[in-house]
Formats: sequence, structure tokens, C-alpha cells
Amino acid sequence: MLSKRSEDNRLQIEMVALDQLVPADHLVRKIESAINFDFIYTLVEDKYSHDNGRPSIDPVVLIKMVFIQYLFGIRSMRQTIREIETNVAYRWFLGYGFTERIPHFSTFGKNYVRRFHDTDLFEQIFYKILKEAMDKKLVDPSIAFIDSTHVKASANKKKFNKTVVQVETRSYQHQLDEEINSDREMHGKKPLPPQTKEETKEIKISTTDPESGYYVKDEREKLFAYSFHTACDSRGFILATKVSGANVHDSRMFDKLLEEVMIKVQKPEAVAVDAGYKTPYISKLMMDNEIRPVMPYTRPMTKDGFFKKYEYVYDEHYDCYLCPKGQVLSYKTTTREGYKQYVSDSRICADCPVLAQCTQSKDHKKWIHRHVWEDYIEEANHLRHTVENKEIYARRKETIERVFADAKEKHGMRWTTLRGLKKLSMQAMLTFAAMNLKKMANWTWQKPCPA
Repeated sequence: MLSKRSEDNRLQIEMVALDQLVPADHLVRKIESAINFDFIYTLVEDKYSHDNGRPSIDPVVLIKMVFIQYLFGIRSMRQTIREIETNVAYRWFLGYGFTERIPHFSTFGKNYVRRFHDTDLFEQIFYKILKEAMDKKLVDPSIAFIDSTHVKASANKKKFNKTVVQVETRSYQHQLDEEINSDREMHGKKPLPPQTKEETKEIKISTTDPESGYYVKDEREKLFAYSFHTACDSRGFILATKVSGANVHDSRMFDKLLEEVMIKVQKPEAVAVDAGYKTPYISKLMMDNEIRPVMPYTRPMTKDGFFKKYEYVYDEHYDCYLCPKGQVLSYKTTTREGYKQYVSDSRICADCPVLAQCTQSKDHKKWIHRHVWEDYIEEANHLRHTVENKEIYARRKETIERVFADAKEKHGMRWTTLRGLKKLSMQAMLTFAAMNLKKMANWTWQKPCPA
């Protein structure tokens, strides 16, 4: 039988509480049960006046509004306010009634500029939520997974200026220089004088967002973006994050990110990274801190038809290399870049039957370069074959890669409308805090007992 529903119910007056309209298993109920947001009052206490001025918007409401945006992947604060106005669950979460006026969308932006701009408020919120999860025994920081992802900047890729800038000195340069000179002196060579010439390079600076970095992945993907360098545990909880321009290589941010994890959380027993982090310094840094490096296999860069570097055997006792035909490649020098050079005897190589597989040099000399910290890379390669490392590395796709996939697909992190490192750092902290909060709320939720 065909029936038609009357539209008279639109004007019906009913006595109903807001709480009755929010589903029992809605995410906002789970979050409200998982954490008490009153800790925010303590964090912002010194940012407000206690005895003069107009009454402010409740700071907990401000932070909850932003959490709604990042929890549900809403594209802007303007749209978030529109959603809150018509969504009873969001009103319940904020503590607003049916008819109460929701704050203007610019309210958070004004408070950010006037109160929170130069503070670590969002970092404190992130670590407070992480600590709550750790107290509930949900986090397992014994193994950390570190990687980075690119977030498209709010900048036109065609609007830029080319600028020559000084190359930033590596954080470990002083340590490397000492190691180089120590190695040279051990081989009877003079130490290298300090580098006085400044190295420069030409980069593209966006005229829209100068703090973003020009990112080139392939011929089709060229844009201005930011890099979110992130560490998570084996259960997908984010442990720390750092933001940089996309033109900063992942390996340059590793030591800062690892230090953040060690100070704010705890020192992990193992750290899993991808090939971009497989450098002598990072291997040394982890092993010096008694952290197990979990690194992947990297394909040799030798041309096809030539002997691979691993086919030349290094003799640690005599500090030399042996070629596949048994000839000795003796130590020559240690370069300013930190590489020890080993060279063959051209008189022997000239008559070698496999010379064409060894070198194409006109003087028939084979050169091999070995970093002063090469031992750490070799140890990392040895560990790669262990069952433990294989099992840990296989979990990257379900930990850090899953974190980035969820952040972009569900929490609006594929691109940003904000500009500048400070605002992007705020977005990173709030997005990952929201993801940790969501995971903690879902894992600790207990369904209410039926009446």
C-alpha cells in the first residue's frame, strides 16, 4: 500500500534533551569518556586576564572546535562552524544547547594570533593525550617507525622567485670533521683546515608561502609543499612530529625527531626507517644510542656489467680492499666529505683480463670510496638479514604508512589552507593528537549496559 508521510512533524513541538539525540556509540561520546579536557584550563591560564576585560569564549570549547575539524576531516573552520550549528552530536560535545549561538568561525583564528601564536600549547595538548594513552597501557614505544609525508602547501607552484642561499651546515659536521682529521693523522697525513668557503645553491622560493619548499617527485608532480616528519609506535600511536619545507631531505630531520621521541616519550629499542634514512651518520647515531637500526636493502648503483662494490672485499686489519682477482687496492687519502679512497696499481690492472668489468678509466686505475663511518652501515646490513629485523620492517605498512594514509584520507591532511611553519606545526600537532585521541577513545570504549 502506498503511503505518504506528512510534513506536519516539522513544526511539532516536543520536550527532548540534547543528550537523547546523540547515539550511544557516537565518537564524541567515546572521546568525552576517554579524557577530561579540563587540563586545557591549566595550560592557558596565563594567557587570559582573571579580573578585567570582556568574558572570553571558553578555551576548552575553542580546542574542541578544532578537534571536531580534524577528527572528522572538515576542510575549514568556516565549514566546521556550519556543521556544528546543525549537528546535535557536535553541540553536545561542546556543551551548547539547541538554540545557543555557536562562536564565529574567526574566533579561533583571532585567539591563535593574540594568545597561542608563539606558545607550545598544541604540543602540550598532543603530549598530554599521548600520556593519557600511555597511562592506559595502549602505547608500545619499544619500537619506533619513522618516515615523512608531503602535504601540499597553499601556494601556486608557478609563482616563485629563484634565490641563491647558503647551504645549511649538517648538524653532525663538527663531529665528522674531527673523525676525518683523526683518520688522516692515523694514516700520516696532515689534517684538513677548517672549511671557510660558504657553499651555496639556487632554490625556488614561493611568493605566496615562502616557508614552504619546492618538491619534485617526478616530471608530473612538481609543487610547493611541507614535510611532516613523524614517528609512531607498533600500534599506530603517533609519538612525535616535526614540520619542515618539502625541500629538506628526510635524513636531515631524523636526529631532531629521534631526540624528541627519546626526551618526551622514551628511548626505543629499535627504529625502522626506509631507504632515505640509510646513511652512515643515522646508522652511527642509532648504534651509539644502543638502538637497533631496522633498514631495508638498497640496490647497488653500479652500472650493469660491472663488478658490484660488495665483490671487493675490505680487509680491516691491513686497511685495504681486495678486488675479485686478488689485487690490493691501497689507501690513498681521506676526503673532506668523509670518504677514504682506495686505488689499485695501474701497472697490474692494465693487463687484467676482467678490466672491462672493473673500470673504464683511461689510466687503468680502480677507485673505491669508503666512508669513515662505513662500519655502521655494514652492521645495519648484517642486522637486515635477522628474523627480528625482517618482522619489524614488514610492519611499516601497517604502522607509519597507515598513519599517513588515514591522516590524508580521513583527517584532511592531503593539503593545507594554512601558511607558515608555525601554523603547519599547529596543524600537524592537532591532526595527530586527534588521531591518537580517536584511537584511544575507540580502544577504551565500553558500551553502556542495557537498562
